[in-house]
Amino acid sequence: MDDVVLVRHGESETAAAGMVGGDSALTARGREQARALAGRPVDVCFTSPALRARETAALALEGRDVPQTVLPELADIEFGECTGGPLAEYRAWIAAHHPAEAPPGGESRVETLRRFCRAYRVLLERPEAHVLAVAHGLTLSALTDDPPQPSVAGVPYGSTLRLTRAELQAAVARLERWCEAPAW
Repeated sequence: MDDVVLVRHGESETAAAGMVGGDSALTARGREQARALAGRPVDVCFTSPALRARETAALALEGRDVPQTVLPELADIEFGECTGGPLAEYRAWIAAHHPAEAPPGGESRVETLRRFCRAYRVLLERPEAHVLAVAHGLTLSALTDDPPQPSVAGVPYGSTLRLTRAELQAAVARLERWCEAPAW
């Protein structure tokens, strides 16, 4: 891999409703955001298992013969019993809890970020020059926020982050160090 472009999926129906989690399709606006990604050089594409991520990738790559693979480690954070509730309530919960704590039935931010690091390492091992990964806001912000922030606020739908191999390696190393002793 020479470079990777990480993309936050387009706006989904559940996101437009301000709900946590769910696996809904893209809104009309989300489909426009996905199509706006077309034209970038891509040799291989990886997506989160979420419908909204797979739909974004399909629209961005429409008309091109680019292999697409679902990478489970790119899945959204597991929200547990917060799933289906208002996003504001989930954000309040994570702001009040240590990053190693998980909501009942869910996944902690530390667990999520460790899983993302495994996904990033898969991307780094790819022989193709240009890798596209379509996932979620936290997938992008985890690589740029130092230290990682408790929410994905500020990462617009359809956002992209382009990193070279060296930049991704450095970001993953930093993130793995943080996961060993998460600051709160």
